[in-house]
Amino acid sequence: MTDVLRLASRWRSAFAIVALVVLTLPNAIAGPIETHSGLVEGIEDNGSLVFKGIPFAAPPVGPLRWRGPGPPAAWTGVRKADRFSPICMQKGAYPEDSPPEPMSEDCLYLNIWAPAGARDVRLPVMVWIYGGGLLNGSASTPLYAGDVLARRGVIVVTFNYRLGALGFLAHPELTRESPQKVSGNYGLLDQVAAMQWVKRNIAAFGGDPDNITVFGQSSGSISISALGASPLAKGLYRRAIGQSGGLFEPLDAAPEFKLDGAEQVGSALGRRLGAASLEALRALPAAKFVEKHYPAQPNIDGYVLTQTPYAIYADRRQHDADLLVGSNGAEGLYFLGGRNITAANLLIELKRDFPPFIVSLVGPEPTSDDQQARAGFIALEGDMRFGWNMWAWARLHASARKGRTYLYHFAPARPGEEGASHGAEMPYVFGHPGPKSGTWTKADHRLAETMAAYWTNFAKTGNPNGDGLPVWPEANASGNPALLIGDDVRAGELPNESNLKKIDRLYATARFVLNYWPVIAGVVGLAVLFLGWQLARIVLRRRRART
Repeated sequence: MTDVLRLASRWRSAFAIVALVVLTLPNAIAGPIETHSGLVEGIEDNGSLVFKGIPFAAPPVGPLRWRGPGPPAAWTGVRKADRFSPICMQKGAYPEDSPPEPMSEDCLYLNIWAPAGARDVRLPVMVWIYGGGLLNGSASTPLYAGDVLARRGVIVVTFNYRLGALGFLAHPELTRESPQKVSGNYGLLDQVAAMQWVKRNIAAFGGDPDNITVFGQSSGSISISALGASPLAKGLYRRAIGQSGGLFEPLDAAPEFKLDGAEQVGSALGRRLGAASLEALRALPAAKFVEKHYPAQPNIDGYVLTQTPYAIYADRRQHDADLLVGSNGAEGLYFLGGRNITAANLLIELKRDFPPFIVSLVGPEPTSDDQQARAGFIALEGDMRFGWNMWAWARLHASARKGRTYLYHFAPARPGEEGASHGAEMPYVFGHPGPKSGTWTKADHRLAETMAAYWTNFAKTGNPNGDGLPVWPEANASGNPALLIGDDVRAGELPNESNLKKIDRLYATARFVLNYWPVIAGVVGLAVLFLGWQLARIVLRRRRART
């Protein structure tokens, strides 16, 4: 009996050694996996399978600069997917504390995090679109690593898309050479191409191509609001999460959001760079296009975007999808930029960022208290740039009944911080404290667990609720209730709703004037003519009376 036990013990030891070797061999646990372009082999990292730097489109270089993304070239053999690709050309970084990364114009690659053993299942897929004002950002910054979310039973995908002038330059010559007679919006086309790749290939990694959630922050969230209105993105995702970013302002008032206006902006950039033709622009080094500030933004071109997102959503023509959106309590902190806001300069500083009539109509009340002035600045900056957009997005989607709608307000009070600034929620969503997050307390770790649970529950079922979580009710057509995420988590009314309603009335008036300007001008013209005729009659009567 002793010999039997000793033999069994040896077999167990041998088995343990073999199992350890197998589990530590990347080839055994992370591939090869067959995609439509070829085989890829990833690595095991921090408890999940990771595939880095998979091409989802052809490199947009040389004659392919400022063209829609083409398919990636096929390869033979097994491609090592064990390192991130260079990030797209940019100046600076977002988040600002992100570590520096190599840059290249050849940057259209994606990354995948999957739970160990995910190949034979069908897991929900979460596709991340990074923010950065369409000027900065990276799919490989450590903050966005998907390992923590993947351990909750989802697959996470991040991808790069073209930024700045390389991603959004419109130009008359580009429009003429395009089969669709459009230009600009290349960054959005990259996003569509990445999501098409995911739809086509993710089943090989254990993902469910019919259960894709696209989520993003800042300009990543703005992109999602635009994709929800784009005919090109129809059917590419089932759910959407937008964090602090939407494109619902009255864009009709800004000519640069229309194709011809965007073309004028692009032509002006060419003149500044001394490139009088498209050929000359394509001959310039890619670095030239990050030296000059370019107002990167989508344009209403009739192809990627047929109308403004507000018009599409208001007419209930957005894509069917469950929606979860929200913003942070002190977004405006991000825009202080070192400015010392006082009661004396409050309105002056706000008018540097917004037209004076907007500040007069929806700005904070004058005050003699510097602290109140600073709070008023932060509130208006946050509500104008993000708060109203997310509230409007939720209201429009809930009204259309295109899917379930959930709204949140993120405002935990962390020690030593003035409030939840722009981007403050991201470390909690991904479970990765950034360099500026400080030392996390037990409360921070609990909050991160809570938010990751809500986000992944939503990706799985379209409902963020689950066991042990405070109930998150659906938002209605008035934009309430919301989940208030603070020192505690509970449902309630938005604390800044009165400010959002003032902005909403302003924008409603602007849209009315823009939509009915010809009628208004005609009525005013007739009124002037009528008054002139009446005045002339009065003058004639007086003259006759004198004679």
